[in-house]
Amino acid sequence: MAFSPGLLVVAGSFAAFRLFNRGLERLVPPPPSARRNRWKWRNIWTSLTHSVLSGGGALAGFYLHPDMSKDLVGTHPPGAHSLVAVSVIICFGIAVLLHQYVGFALVSLLVEINTIFLHVRQILLMANLVHTTCYRLNSLVNIGTYVVFRIATLAWMTRWLFLNRQNVPPAAYAVGTVGMAIMMPMNIILFYRLLRSDFFKSRRDVQREKEE
Repeated sequence: MAFSPGLLVVAGSFAAFRLFNRGLERLVPPPPSARRNRWKWRNIWTSLTHSVLSGGGALAGFYLHPDMSKDLVGTHPPGAHSLVAVSVIICFGIAVLLHQYVGFALVSLLVEINTIFLHVRQILLMANLVHTTCYRLNSLVNIGTYVVFRIATLAWMTRWLFLNRQNVPPAAYAVGTVGMAIMMPMNIILFYRLLRSDFFKSRRDVQREKEE
């Protein structure tokens, strides 16, 4: 197999994010409430930056090239391969090395749109800004994007795999199927926990305060 330029992008992006993580405290100093977990503060901001780049890039790719949804195996817009390489994991490795299924991998990056608001939620929690309008607004947007860009996207990917199982090699189909089987239950559980933490629990607290 010939050397894939995608591997250079993977290595370069890894090094860039490592350097960014080390210098992050100068850009975004942690508040007093987060100084005990400086590493976590840096990691959340680094992950937020990655989510903005990958999720925004994926959304722009489908907006500028809507016909790509008709062929997720061999068609992808310029720059999509590099974007997937930056976000490489086991499932994305097939797309990076073989230059196939880049469109399908790009669909999965739409999940990062919601991840942006999940990271913002963590930042607000670490900064002790739970009882603020900003946190409440982020909670609403977080739930909305969770349904649209996470649950609906994963459901669509599962459906696409099932409908195109005859066109996907057995190994790639197995990786995709196992990945979806793991991700869907995990995301449904996380969705329930978010609802309980940001909405159901807060309503009980409000009712308790009224009773007191």
